[in-house]
Amino acid sequence: MDRFEPLNEQEAKRRRGRNLAVALALAAFVGLVFAGSLVKMSQGDLPVMNGDVGVQR
Repeated sequence: MDRFEPLNEQEAKRRRGRNLAVALALAAFVGLVFAGSLVKMSQGDLPVMNGDVGVQR
């Protein structure tokens, strides 16, 4: 089995950049889904639970 060698400075920098790009893309996707859900709820397209358990508006 091959052993992993430590990353040099350039490789570590590239990996950090890729990780940051993936994190930003994921955060943007979650933000879009959240915003879309808020818009649908405000339009009345999604059922919203009120204070009583199991009772929908």
